[in-house]
Amino acid sequence: MLSLYLPGPSWLHSVAAGWKLAALLGLSILLYQWPILPLLLGLQLLTLWAYCRLGSPGRLQLRRVLQMLAPLFGLIFLLQGWLLDWNSALILLLRMLVLVLLANLISLTTTLEAMLAALTPLFAPLAWMGWQPARFAFAISLFIRFVPVLLAVLQHLHAAWQARGGGYQLWRLAIPLTIQTLRMSDQVAEALAARGGIPTQGFK
Repeated sequence: MLSLYLPGPSWLHSVAAGWKLAALLGLSILLYQWPILPLLLGLQLLTLWAYCRLGSPGRLQLRRVLQMLAPLFGLIFLLQGWLLDWNSALILLLRMLVLVLLANLISLTTTLEAMLAALTPLFAPLAWMGWQPARFAFAISLFIRFVPVLLAVLQHLHAAWQARGGGYQLWRLAIPLTIQTLRMSDQVAEALAARGGIPTQGFK
């Protein structure tokens, strides 16, 4: 479940994980401070181009993510346009789409080990209080990995719901999604226990 990494020789693979995460954080702040439509459109095109540079596996992942996000983002766009205005709805949609796609792109081009190595130093001050920074870094990395996995689970549940004539009452998927999430959490916990728990050093 954690192996979302796509091996490849692309330029994104050669960029250090720390720089990728820092760029995503900076871009998140930038887009919320200056939600300019031309900037969002340009970043969206650049993001799509980055996926295409990964070849057919990257394009396949892009199509899957867009298929998973389409129902939810479509609903958000309609609600935002109805409550406020359509220009604000478009800006909100593009901003969320850019950030989600970029976060998924980082997961595809960054190994879990590299992500841990980049995040662990950020929690180094916690060692002064007797806590292990690697555990917090692992939790953040695991959360990042879980997001596209949960989206895939939601897509499968939605497809099964539609096949059974469930209609548009998507809120009914909340309970099976919660159950699937708890099951995956148990599986991850058992896999970690079988491997001796969370490593606290040796990340490169």
